[in-house]
Amino acid sequence: MTPMIWRLLAGRTFAAFATALIPTTLTLAVVRTGSAEDLGLVLACEMVPMLLLLPVAGVAADRFPARRVVLAADLVRSAAQLAIGALLLAGPVRVPELAALSAVTGAAVAFGTPSARTLVAAVVDGPHRLRVNSRLMVAQGLASVAGPGAAGALMLAVGPGWSSLLTGGLFAVSAVTLGGLRTPAKAVPAERPGFLAELREGWAETRRHPWFLANVLGHGVWHLAAGLLLALGPLIAVESLGGEAAWVAIAQSGTAGMLVGAWAAGRLPVRRPLVWVAVASAAFALALAALGLRLPVPVVAGAYFLGLGGVGLLSPLWETVIQQRVPAEALGRVGSFDTLISFAARPLGLAVAAPLATAAGTTGPLLVGAALVAGANLAVLLVPDVREHPEREHAFALR
Repeated sequence: MTPMIWRLLAGRTFAAFATALIPTTLTLAVVRTGSAEDLGLVLACEMVPMLLLLPVAGVAADRFPARRVVLAADLVRSAAQLAIGALLLAGPVRVPELAALSAVTGAAVAFGTPSARTLVAAVVDGPHRLRVNSRLMVAQGLASVAGPGAAGALMLAVGPGWSSLLTGGLFAVSAVTLGGLRTPAKAVPAERPGFLAELREGWAETRRHPWFLANVLGHGVWHLAAGLLLALGPLIAVESLGGEAAWVAIAQSGTAGMLVGAWAAGRLPVRRPLVWVAVASAAFALALAALGLRLPVPVVAGAYFLGLGGVGLLSPLWETVIQQRVPAEALGRVGSFDTLISFAARPLGLAVAAPLATAAGTTGPLLVGAALVAGANLAVLLVPDVREHPEREHAFALR
């Protein structure tokens, strides 16, 4: 791989680790002196701007050079986290200021996410995209494992303020690393349409791809069900499977599966990537069913390994298919709709888990979720563009 690709991998890894530090740091900082309502407010203030601004961010990703948008997004996140660190070091937690800075962070995440996808497409040529996307997924998976532990250790050793300062520093390193990438200049049209016109064009381009819409729907169902599992899984493990240690073992098995799947994605002889994506997404139904039926812990752990292994496998394949099939000039807008569904569905699953469990118990929602995940994702195979031979997609044909 070229030095530019290594620089891309390094920058995205720094950003992924910094992102993984934030939830644990904020949670531990707020619960020290605040309440559950305060924590909910701070976390919601990050999520809401993220969801509202994603369509706008998609337009920005297609209108401006990706490296500049990613640079700006990382610098804003760096400044917000440095400010949070300063606030936490200055004295007791002040929830309004934390909520405002969390909102700034969420807005920056919204703008950085679609541009990161277009940046990969601009820096990496077709034959290497799957391997690079696979390595990026492995880096993100490792960061999601290491981040909470590192944040907790920093919290105990030096306090949450220093954890936030480290997070801000990591985002600054990511900005410097990615901002220096050289990418082809974007063609500037003689007459640029207005924002709303570009947004409509992006939606029109999205509707041109039935394979994309079908998969996004299936992935949305998957994220909703994943929210249910994350909310109800620990409760079931404590009540029926032997306690907290059982849930830790199940969760660690899933993490291992995700990393194995991401590593394998760049090495398997993939001929029909969207078929693999559909089957891998449907595999999560195994984890939902095993947990809902309260099968023995080794069986549930194995099912969760396979379920998250499918997630690790499908993510690089899905990213590569989008980068190959969607025109470069519309990639940010089309991709932002995918991200919007993913970002919205997971919190919705978390939010409805408790009311559903109260009304119907924990088994029913998980089994229904398993059926919906399997049905929605396997139904994608009915779309002709999903089953067709992808020889034109040289990222998969040239290994």
